[in-house]
Amino acid sequence: MSYLSKVMEELQSSRTNSDYDMPSRDLAQKFVEQSMNSLFPISARRSKSSCEQESLLYQLEATLKLLLLPVKDELNAPLEKVTHDFIKQLPSVYRALLKDAEAIQRFDPAAKSIGEVIIAYPGFYAIMVYRLSHVLNQLKVPVIPRLMSEYSHTKTGIDIHPGATIGESFFIDHGTGVVIGQTAIIKNNVKIYQGVTLGALQVKKSLANIKRHPTVEDNVIIYSGATILGGNTIIGRNSIIGGNVWLTSSIDSNSIVYHTHEIKVRTNLDESKIINFQI
Repeated sequence: MSYLSKVMEELQSSRTNSDYDMPSRDLAQKFVEQSMNSLFPISARRSKSSCEQESLLYQLEATLKLLLLPVKDELNAPLEKVTHDFIKQLPSVYRALLKDAEAIQRFDPAAKSIGEVIIAYPGFYAIMVYRLSHVLNQLKVPVIPRLMSEYSHTKTGIDIHPGATIGESFFIDHGTGVVIGQTAIIKNNVKIYQGVTLGALQVKKSLANIKRHPTVEDNVIIYSGATILGGNTIIGRNSIIGGNVWLTSSIDSNSIVYHTHEIKVRTNLDESKIINFQI
């Protein structure tokens, strides 16, 4: 017996049945891309004929069924019903995503068109994957929503848990480093910039079923690098949170919160006092 055969034998004997019952990561990624092509044929340079769009939906349905097979015994309903329930919600997901794209196009001076937002903006891509994964999360599908959100995370640097609740016309600008936790609630017309964290104050298994992440009310703007923590933290409507702010308590509506710092500029330096760092 070769050493490779011995290694394989040892691996096989060490594995449990659960190792083989997990959904395919590659198939989850394919499902995400097929979903986008079904909702926005422009992303795949597809025609807008009804026959071709129906064909895309059939392909999407087939992929979802394959993806669900390993977890079918953990579903709250028959696999066929879960699949149909997801597909039937696509029109409402599409309408929500159009509002997101319109918000990005309206508020970002660099965005020339809705089409550009849909095919080129990482913030929109992350929101799209969130809205799709959130539907499956609401249908109590295990694991797969997280596979979808982590795929989006690797592509965009934006980490949105599929369990979060996000309202209409959501705008993520740039987006790298954005983290939105499982129990976060974001209401309508909210704008978030890169590096924002909506996180928990504590990370304990005992808090798994408790609201751990903040609530952001309507028309709030959160600038880059802001960190907002805690399940009881509420950001009142129409508020502006400045860059690099750290918040662990609620603020009233119509508030402006900003971080102050002091910048010192030294001029006419004595060259003998300059530190010459060498790495």
